[in-house]
Amino acid sequence: MMSSDALSLRAAGSAPWLAAAIAAAALLGALGFQYIGGYPPCLLCHWQRYAHVAALALALLALPLAGKARRFATLAAGLAFLGGAGLAGFHVGVEQGWWEGLPGCSAPNIQGLNVEQLHALLMEAEFVPCDEVAWALFGISMAGWNLVLSALTGAAIVWLVARHQRGSEA
Repeated sequence: MMSSDALSLRAAGSAPWLAAAIAAAALLGALGFQYIGGYPPCLLCHWQRYAHVAALALALLALPLAGKARRFATLAAGLAFLGGAGLAGFHVGVEQGWWEGLPGCSAPNIQGLNVEQLHALLMEAEFVPCDEVAWALFGISMAGWNLVLSALTGAAIVWLVARHQRGSEA
C-alpha cells in the first residue's frame, strides 16, 4: 500500500498530464461543435479557447521540467484554466442578460447605412451573437459547461501543486 506522501507526489506529478488532457479535450470538443455540429463560435467563445490553448501549452511545457520549474508551469496552467472560467462566467452573464457583452458580441449598428453599405457589411463576415445560447444540455449552455469544467480543473491543478509544494517543504 502506498503512503499518502507517495500518493501526493504521484498526483502532483500527473497534474501537467491532467491539465494537458483536459485542455486538449476541451479544444477538440469546441472544434467538434464548430466543424461537425455546425455551431460557429462567437467572440467570447474564441477567447475561452485561448485560455485552453494557454493551459495546454503551459502543461506541455511543464512535462519535461523538474522541481520548481515544473510546479510553476503547472500552476500557470491551472491559473489559465481559472482565467478561462472567468471568461466563461462573463459569457454566461451575457447570455443571461445580466450585463452587456463586448462591442464584437452584438450586431453592428446599421442605422444610416445605404443599401450598398448594408450589403457590404453583411457580406464581410458571419456574425455570431454572444448573448444567444446556441446549444444547451440540462439548461446549461456551452459557456456554462466550460465554466464548470475550467473552474474545477483549475482548482484541482492549483490544489495539487499547492499540496505537493507543502509536502516538499516538510
